[in-house]
Amino acid sequence: MMRAPQKLAKADAAYFRKWYRDPRHRVSTKAAAKRKVALVLAVAEYYLERPVRSVLDVGCGEGNWYPLLAALRPGLRYLGIDSSKYAVRRHGKRRNLQLGDFDQLGEAGLEGPYDLIICSDVLYYLSRATLTRGLRALVPHLGGVAFLEAYDRREPLEGDTAHLQRLSADAYRRIFRQCGLIACGSHCYVGAELAHRVTALERGG
Repeated sequence: MMRAPQKLAKADAAYFRKWYRDPRHRVSTKAAAKRKVALVLAVAEYYLERPVRSVLDVGCGEGNWYPLLAALRPGLRYLGIDSSKYAVRRHGKRRNLQLGDFDQLGEAGLEGPYDLIICSDVLYYLSRATLTRGLRALVPHLGGVAFLEAYDRREPLEGDTAHLQRLSADAYRRIFRQCGLIACGSHCYVGAELAHRVTALERGG
């Protein structure tokens, strides 16, 4: 069963302490996070055919992906965007986080293209309209692979799930396709620039 924090709750110090550090409630472990980061880097670099140099992390929370990415790829350029004033105030300078909402990414002054775009534990809290607007703003900045973690609404999730707005798998696929994204496996997608490298079998449904 997948575990999800509550992204729409007040994302203050207590929120992050409960869902990311308290062993009774946390939705992931550091070991699991390391495996996810390694997987996403490997997929991105397979399609790019070189190391990842730039990362955009949307809905980054406290920017916990940054130290894990930097440990594997020292010197990479990282930008995290999150709506939590607490997270940006506490970690913004050290981890290069800035305040922003998913449906206002067109106004965020993004300086892509980015080799890797991350949306982890984010999309299933968004309405269809917000998801579509945000992806349409993101895709022009995608120069490599996007990690867009989403689950069919029938799949069980653990954690604080009061405000989930999950769609069906077919609905997610339609939105991703309409935004110019092509599936390449394990929640990963490429844009038009790398579309020729994705085989018919890898594209899935």
